[in-house]
Amino acid sequence: MKNKFLLLGIALASLTACKTASSPQLANVKTQKNISINNELKNDEEFVKFIEPYKQKLDKEMNQKISHTNVDLTKQGDNSNLGNLLADYTFEGGNEWIKTHLKQNVDAALINIGGIRTTIGKGDILLKNVFEVMPFENEVVIVKMKGADLQGLFDYYAKTQVNNPVSHLYIETKNGQVIKSLINGKEVDPAKDYYIATSDYLALGGDNMKFFAKGESIATGIKMRDLFIDYFKKAPEVAANSDVRLNFIGKK
Repeated sequence: MKNKFLLLGIALASLTACKTASSPQLANVKTQKNISINNELKNDEEFVKFIEPYKQKLDKEMNQKISHTNVDLTKQGDNSNLGNLLADYTFEGGNEWIKTHLKQNVDAALINIGGIRTTIGKGDILLKNVFEVMPFENEVVIVKMKGADLQGLFDYYAKTQVNNPVSHLYIETKNGQVIKSLINGKEVDPAKDYYIATSDYLALGGDNMKFFAKGESIATGIKMRDLFIDYFKKAPEVAANSDVRLNFIGKK
């Protein structure tokens, strides 16, 4: 009942504010003193007391251990162990979904390094670590593309030489040119349909990945962060590797 009165009060205040905004009495509004947000500003003790049980519950949930790593998981380098790991999780999650729903297989996965916001230090991996790494609400999308159209993907890497993590892909470039490109260790068949797991952000052309526009996007409804959390929970000890998937020869 108390919450209902609170919501009613907020609603009435909003209506009053809207009415005032269109009224000539606006000229009588007096300038108020600005309140500086700093350490001297006292907490609203009643509000702090009200939210404390929720804060404790959230802290307990966020500090739960979901996995462990014997090494630092970083995003540095063209084949970072954290980048490779999350690209592999994207591949595996996308592959599991498409097998169930479309009776197909994912051929490769691609995510953007900018979407990985931080690193995970050696030791226990907590739930909050995954939220820090992936704070966005991106979803897994599978893009169906003809092999002939995948040249745009390879050319993108040759041009940008950015370490956007991949899985089941090998891209080798030299002097801005693609000299080797493999999917699952094989050369691309121009006539074959390939299924690439990625994020909705990239599938829509984010990070200038316009090559995805030539494909057909298939929504999975899976949040990438939820997927990562599930796969971390499946592995009590993370086995991250930094095998070479992107090989930019002569990169400056």
